[in-house]
Amino acid sequence: MSGILRYALSSFLLEGAWIAIQITVLAMIAGLFLGLLLALMRLSRYKPVSSAAWAYIWLMRGTPLLLQLVFIYDALPRLGIRFGSITTAVIGFALNEAAFAAEFIRGGILAVNRNQSVAAASLGMGPVLTLRRIILPQAMRAILPQIANATISMLKGTSLASIIFVNELTFRAQQIIATNFAFFTVFIAAALLYVTMTTVVALLQLLLERRLDPELRTIGGRRSMLQMFLGIDRPSTAPAVAMAAGVTPAPDPRDSEPVPAAPWLNLVPDPEPEKPARDGQPFVVFTDVHKTYTLRGGHRREILRGVDLQVKRGEVVTIMGPSGSGKSTLLRLVNHLELLDRGEIMVAGELVGYRRDNGVLKPVRDLAAARAKARIGMVFQHFNLFDHLTVLENVMEAPVRVYGVDAAVARQRGMALLAKVGLAGHADHLPMRLSGGQQQRVAIARSLAIDPRLMLFDEPTSALDPELVGEVLAVIRKLAEGGMTMLVVTHEVRFAREVADRIVFMDEGVIVEEGPPEAVLDQPRERRTQQFLRVVQHH
Repeated sequence: MSGILRYALSSFLLEGAWIAIQITVLAMIAGLFLGLLLALMRLSRYKPVSSAAWAYIWLMRGTPLLLQLVFIYDALPRLGIRFGSITTAVIGFALNEAAFAAEFIRGGILAVNRNQSVAAASLGMGPVLTLRRIILPQAMRAILPQIANATISMLKGTSLASIIFVNELTFRAQQIIATNFAFFTVFIAAALLYVTMTTVVALLQLLLERRLDPELRTIGGRRSMLQMFLGIDRPSTAPAVAMAAGVTPAPDPRDSEPVPAAPWLNLVPDPEPEKPARDGQPFVVFTDVHKTYTLRGGHRREILRGVDLQVKRGEVVTIMGPSGSGKSTLLRLVNHLELLDRGEIMVAGELVGYRRDNGVLKPVRDLAAARAKARIGMVFQHFNLFDHLTVLENVMEAPVRVYGVDAAVARQRGMALLAKVGLAGHADHLPMRLSGGQQQRVAIARSLAIDPRLMLFDEPTSALDPELVGEVLAVIRKLAEGGMTMLVVTHEVRFAREVADRIVFMDEGVIVEEGPPEAVLDQPRERRTQQFLRVVQHH
């Protein structure tokens, strides 16, 4: 045993281990960067870009690393590029690793719900910011174990670099054996060094996994784990957080039934003085809007067929109709989450994300900036909260990252909004810890945090249990009372009757009927409207 330790601690083998570590660290950093680039290329909508990435991955995964190292070692000098053996090894390992990293990074990105990107886009976040702040942090939980495995494999595989005369650990062990023939002792010493190095990688993986676990970043998550471990229950510290932010925390909605007339429903700031609520001027104008989707097999389906609609400032327009009638698509076109095929949509007299070029509408280059400038809040059917961020972080994200609001100011405003929707006591919780109604109220607070001029609601209650619908509708009702301009897609007839200034009924991509609630709901003129209302009112 003493002989094994003597060799393992010898400067000769330790220097070889250090060379292996250097190659691994540098090659993994470069390989992961290139892998991310290749993964994004593979996900590109442009066929030449995705095909080029696929061809590289196919070639590098299909040929042995040993041959790649020899080729690079021999090919680069022929091109007049000369590097040392270690540099050449780093390049070879990095290029090889990039092909494998691209696929597990792509898999991690695809595992993140696409609605996370849609929600980020609706808040004015650009593709790079969305990737960095929303997609990769969630994907990393799936990617990290594979990165650790790849690092360990590369660390052990650095022995292949001896083929291009890199004097690493295994090669040095062979040199010692060539002089004393102590096969067992020397190889066990080398193996001990490899095990030590790979153990460090495994421990780093565990630490990073804990750091990336959103549950462990929250007070509530740490508390729940402690409770589970010790079998005890401790009071929440979230009210203290709320008090520290200068906000009186609202009662926990889980402890009592929500009261529609509660004080926290006073959500809306005073309307801008130069733009009074309900001034009767057109604020959103749809003109001859068309949208067609191409389905699998090349089939085309026309979703919207020449929609014309005007929404006045401060008006609440409820859009109703059967599934597939184009209601949600119409909303997504307003803030350019979908491309228009024909026609135009004006918000406050401006196009959102388009410019006119010889009378033809063309998307602007910086679409994220255009969405941010428009300040259109959108609340989705399935909430689309950012799963890895706490409730407060969800509300703060767009003000800080998109609009440049100071983090302390954004935190104070976020706590105030959460208090007004009765959720200040849940500020440090993750979305998955909330009920559906609570999540939807957080989604509304997140949209209000950008000071929207227009609010879009896409079936905000359809994913909720019946007993949770009231608390969300109460928030929207209060927004309407405050003069917020709103487009609401819903099947809630009673809500539409109470809140809407006008009801628009759509079917098969066109507006069939529109008018005041009492006219459309009580005395519908069109047969299709009558049929729909009979079905809805009996459920």
